[in-house]
Amino acid sequence: MATDIKDTAHAVDAAAVMRLLPARPRLLALGEPAHGEDTLLDLRNELFRQLAEQEGYRTIAIESDCLSGLLVDDYVTSGTGTLDEVMERGFSHGWGASAANRELVRWMRAYNDGRPASERLRFAGFDGPLEITAAASPRQALTALHGYLAARVDADLLPCTAETLDRLLGTDDRWTEPAAMMDPTRSVGRSAEADRLRLLADDLQTLLDAQTPHLIAATSREDWDRARLYGRTAAGLLRYHYWMADPSPSRMTRLCAQRDVMMADNLLAVAARGPAVVHAQNAHLQREKSAMQMWQGRVEWWSAGALVSARLGAEYAFVATALGTIRHQGVDTPPPDTVEGLLYALPEDRYVVDARQLATALGAPLPAPRVSPWFGYAPLDPAHLAGIDGIAFVKDVLQS
Repeated sequence: MATDIKDTAHAVDAAAVMRLLPARPRLLALGEPAHGEDTLLDLRNELFRQLAEQEGYRTIAIESDCLSGLLVDDYVTSGTGTLDEVMERGFSHGWGASAANRELVRWMRAYNDGRPASERLRFAGFDGPLEITAAASPRQALTALHGYLAARVDADLLPCTAETLDRLLGTDDRWTEPAAMMDPTRSVGRSAEADRLRLLADDLQTLLDAQTPHLIAATSREDWDRARLYGRTAAGLLRYHYWMADPSPSRMTRLCAQRDVMMADNLLAVAARGPAVVHAQNAHLQREKSAMQMWQGRVEWWSAGALVSARLGAEYAFVATALGTIRHQGVDTPPPDTVEGLLYALPEDRYVVDARQLATALGAPLPAPRVSPWFGYAPLDPAHLAGIDGIAFVKDVLQS
């Protein structure tokens, strides 16, 4: 069996990844099993550079706030702002502190310098402006959408004024109440004002669609695309807050699903722009249902990858990352009877593995899943191998 497994493993580079696929996908998703590890992000950066230079990929989309990501995109495409500013304000979840993320942004800006717009690399965040325990106020997205329309269409077509929006939104701390995740009664999401805002968000999006020819001619497709991002983000946040206020047992299922729906919508918009590399936690990109054990029990929902794969078919590809050790987090050498343990026994430090060939080599029954001693690391599920196009294996993750 060891010989068969070795035959499925190849040196890590873009060409090896592409050989696993029947054709260049529009979205090439690279997952990670643990957040915040620069060893894994360095691998992502290296593959993206090669895919950009050799395969024509022009966008990287990462699991970060889609609105904050606009600051990064403006910087890498046109030099707006400074590197320090965009690292501080252009990432969510603390990702801006990562040396590997900083290097990615620096390299993209250098690559784009002097190139025509059609050849420049683009950056996108595809997560909503939310965390697992909280969500932002819809103010930024709603007011930006309203402002875009108010400057370009007749006032009598608008469903409300900016003053009406401001009054209904109230103070932002109403929306970001920390206690709302554990206590639905503390959420503003089902208030009369929130209900009215959901209708207005829908009306503003409809007006944006109805005025598409005029708006693109008056501004640009780029500005119109950004307005659409504001619209779907505002509507998505208002739906998220609505389910924050839900007292039913399905509340966390609804919230997890809503987050991945927002991710999927953003990824489909990125795909419409051209070939893109996507990077996020494996669970957000896999074709199978995602699952998480929470205080109220096990929660299951369809991942963003599953939603996008259902829409794009062969235009979506998923390469999961698996790893051997993260010793500084207590993740030591994997048991030899796990997928990670079998790959760990191979001589090199990194591999790209044909997942389906690996499943064939392993035979039945498949190895049992590895058990993680650290909550921040999710091992590869052998039952998912049939839905994975490839595995990027990293033997040892070093402390940053």
